[in-house]
Amino acid sequence: MTKRFGAREALRGVSFSAERGERLAIIGPNGAGKTTLLSILGGLLEPTDGGVRLPGDAATGWVPQQTAVYRKLSVRENLRLFARLEKVPDPDAAVARALEDTDLTERAGDELGSLSGGNQQRVNIAIGLLADPPVLLLDEPSSALDPRHRLRVWTFLDRKAEAGTTILFATHDLAEAARHADRVLVLADGEVLFTGTPRELETEVGAGTDFESAFVAFLQKRGH
Repeated sequence: MTKRFGAREALRGVSFSAERGERLAIIGPNGAGKTTLLSILGGLLEPTDGGVRLPGDAATGWVPQQTAVYRKLSVRENLRLFARLEKVPDPDAAVARALEDTDLTERAGDELGSLSGGNQQRVNIAIGLLADPPVLLLDEPSSALDPRHRLRVWTFLDRKAEAGTTILFATHDLAEAARHADRVLVLADGEVLFTGTPRELETEVGAGTDFESAFVAFLQKRGH
């Protein structure tokens, strides 16, 4: 797919696939097109050329970097509101399932503004899961979380992948990508430079240190 904003090409000929239950990390320097790509996959933007194919008529779940929630409402009230906005067939059942999936059932009656940042992020993820999507898209899922909450969020996401949900996430945290991604997709200046496992990227540049060093060396090798 290609995406143009006026004369600027944010994405150029981007093509890739992701399998059921796969965790795919989208990584690259600032301005690479990561958020634009996720926004197209989530249906928030239309590509200029090309398109997205999903299983059947399935939709994607979208978890933006900034939490789109109402702090004065309870956790359950937030979920009910978004379930109605998304026209989920059985909102109450969807809310109950999302609360259980994210281990938030005991906090359902709490005002959202009273929760920690980690728990608010879990509410954000719960909103993305309301329609039980086969594909979950996350933009910087653990941004600004402390190590304890980061572990909790990723324990949950890894469990969803094991159950068959495809997880696509954009991140600047290369250690997170190396630890949790089955494959990485490297974007730079709107183009896909590499798809493969973190170990394959290390092998590509012959780096013997760590994934972050391999990533930087790879970008330098490709002129970025």
